[in-house]
Amino acid sequence: MRRTALSTVVLVLGALLGACDGEAVSFPDARALADGAMSAMNGKAARFATDVTAGTMRSKSQGRARVAGTGTALAMTTDFLGEALELRLVDKTVFAKVPETTREDAPGGKPWVKVSSDGADPFSQVVGGSIDQLAKQNDPARAFDQVRRAGTLTDSGHADLDGVAAEHYRLDVDLAALGGDLPAGLSAEAVGELPGELGKLPMEVWLDNAHQPLRIVLDLAPVLAASGVPDSAMARIVTQYREWGTQADIQAPPPEEIGEIPPG
Repeated sequence: MRRTALSTVVLVLGALLGACDGEAVSFPDARALADGAMSAMNGKAARFATDVTAGTMRSKSQGRARVAGTGTALAMTTDFLGEALELRLVDKTVFAKVPETTREDAPGGKPWVKVSSDGADPFSQVVGGSIDQLAKQNDPARAFDQVRRAGTLTDSGHADLDGVAAEHYRLDVDLAALGGDLPAGLSAEAVGELPGELGKLPMEVWLDNAHQPLRIVLDLAPVLAASGVPDSAMARIVTQYREWGTQADIQAPPPEEIGEIPPG
């Protein structure tokens, strides 16, 4: 009798411990994950910091993002080509603040210029694509849209992220399913010219208890591998989010401060 009671207690405790260790996450697949995070972010703003690593090269960005159904607005600074550059993304248009050292060359000496990846002006043709991607790769809504369209959930669970309880998701993002809208500034032309095959990029997502992103990591090592770079080379984009719900009045620069660069 005593042995039977002891066995019952052991079984109950084991079941309880097993339930704690295997606690289910909120979203069973990539589409549900993307939809849940998008819903949680909609109408809110957060601060973010992005660290881009590619071998020995490293770039950092920081700023604020406001997510809305009509499009994300960003105000950020980044170390572009070794110099601090201020960017704004408003109404799907990217504006760059001309550095003080080159402002005398800007049209009318105005501090801001409009940047386009397919613009006809010399500035856009030289660096427009890079700056446009720098801004848009920090858009969390774009990241989850790509997860929704091309992601496959490979693993999930619970984790402690810098002292915060989080749900941790691992995914593969199929580049072929994204068409020309590729992450990390990749272009379909550049991917097509790689000597090796590039199919999927691993991604990790951490969500807080309100399903808002805390961290998104995109592993770019497969890009280096397809380029012929040794597998040991690390390449990834890490974006941290904090203070969801912060106020962020992000506006386009005043029209009188935007210089118009004539087509080249």
